[in-house]
Amino acid sequence: MKIKLITLFSLCLSFMAFAQETPIAFSLQEAIDFALEHNRAVKNAARDIEMAEKEKWEATATGLPQINAAVDYQNWLKQQVSLLPAEITGGTPGEFVPVEFSPKQNIGATATLSQLIFDGSYLVGLQASKVYLEISENAKIKTDLEVRKAVINAYGNVLLTEESLKILKSNRKILESNLHEIQKTFDNGLEEEESLEQIKISLSSLISDLNNVKRLNLLSYQMLNITLGIDLNTPTRLTDNLEMLSLQYTSLEALAADDSVENTIDYLIAENEVESKDLMVKLAMSQGMPTLSAFVNGGYSAFGEDFDFLKSDQKWYASSLFGVSLNIPIFSSLGRSAATQQARIDLEKANETLVDTEQQLKLQIATAKSEYQFAIEDYSNKKQNLDLAQRIERKNETKFFEGIASSFDLRQAQSQLYVAQQEYLQAMIDIINKKAELDAILNTQNY
Repeated sequence: MKIKLITLFSLCLSFMAFAQETPIAFSLQEAIDFALEHNRAVKNAARDIEMAEKEKWEATATGLPQINAAVDYQNWLKQQVSLLPAEITGGTPGEFVPVEFSPKQNIGATATLSQLIFDGSYLVGLQASKVYLEISENAKIKTDLEVRKAVINAYGNVLLTEESLKILKSNRKILESNLHEIQKTFDNGLEEEESLEQIKISLSSLISDLNNVKRLNLLSYQMLNITLGIDLNTPTRLTDNLEMLSLQYTSLEALAADDSVENTIDYLIAENEVESKDLMVKLAMSQGMPTLSAFVNGGYSAFGEDFDFLKSDQKWYASSLFGVSLNIPIFSSLGRSAATQQARIDLEKANETLVDTEQQLKLQIATAKSEYQFAIEDYSNKKQNLDLAQRIERKNETKFFEGIASSFDLRQAQSQLYVAQQEYLQAMIDIINKKAELDAILNTQNY
């Protein structure tokens, strides 16, 4: 029985280890959807909205009926006395008699219902809470757009390093094969030592690049995990490939998108700032308005020399009070006027910022479209250059082994091919990233 339990426990551990090592597979869209739910910045932005909703209710509740209760207990350690003329009790005129008017102990319980009837700052506060909620919602949209762009960039960087690894490994295999052939030719005395050295230089440089890309590949996965909102070292696997995504993100319709900035998130946030500053002006002005409130309370009190308040024969005395309070600001030595003027200056600054934001956004949209269009055109150019570089490299390799071309010509053709390969990969990444940048500015989330 003990052996069976140990075996079962071992199987469970093996299964858990296997489950932990199984990579999580993500397409790009799945990665975006996952990050928009689990990214830490997104979750905090959602919490900000929740806080704004609570603050909105808190502001509303201050104008609703308020009920408070209080219980007071007093025990005179040394009772206070009052002096009465002695003749009242038949004493000598001109003398005073100390008298204790109240029992040594007393207890009282009251409940008060208060209601704000009018307060200008309360009305402004209600409007401000709505604007604050809107600001939090727009901030959440802004965060979502930024996280979406960050996921696309991180996902693309992983694919870039993966493709670079494939190319570098393939190039290394070809160079090692070339080196082997040249080494045999050199050993037979049919090849110069310089040719062998040229290939070794190329191979050494390529191996260095390969090791660097391996490290970058690990870092790119970790960056993606952070952006997704999962543990740094969680195994992940990407199901999309770079070329497919570059084709999906190539859209001439995006270049014809509406250039109006009114629906962009940055413009909406700047509008929120203007609204909030306008409310601050109204709040400053409301400080000069009267406030009106009312209350009613009721309670019971009991008195005694000893603590007998819990006995059934204890006498309790009821009381009740109704009141209205009207507060009218009259003169503040121009303090309220100065506060209002400051708020108006802040409002003017916010309006200037809104205009500047509008102009900056128009420039950003035009720049993003231009860069995106260039990325599309550059991709086509780099693809053609890669085809040419591959043909040139193959021709020089053939010529070299036929003794027509020198080792320098072959190395130059190989270097040109390696540059063309990296430029082609970078061109695909640029299409994806520039499209993501344009989408983030225009507040669009589809590709």
